[in-house]
Amino acid sequence: MNALSIPTWVIHVSSVIEWVAAIWLIWLYGEITNQRYWWALSFAMLPALVSAMCACTWHFFDNPSSLDWLVTLQAAMTVLGNVTLMLAGWWIWRRRVVDG
Repeated sequence: MNALSIPTWVIHVSSVIEWVAAIWLIWLYGEITNQRYWWALSFAMLPALVSAMCACTWHFFDNPSSLDWLVTLQAAMTVLGNVTLMLAGWWIWRRRVVDG
C-alpha cells in the first residue's frame, strides 16, 4: 500500500465515493422527473467506476506484476465507459430534442 502517498490515496478513494454518489443522484433525478432515460446514464457510469476500482485495487497491493491483468481490465473499462457515456449522453440529448 506504499505505492501511493496519503494525499493521492485520499484523491483516489474520494473520487470513487463521488462517482458512486453521482450515479445514485442521477438515478434519483431520473426517478423524480420521470425521465427514465437518465437511468441509462447511471448504468453508463458503471464501467468507469469499475475502472477506478481496478486502479485502486492494483495500487493497494503495491502494483504487483501478478495483477497486471487489472491494468488491462482498467483500460478496457475506461474505453467501454467512454463509449457508454457517449451513448447515454446522445440518448439524453435526443430525448430532450424530441420531447421539447
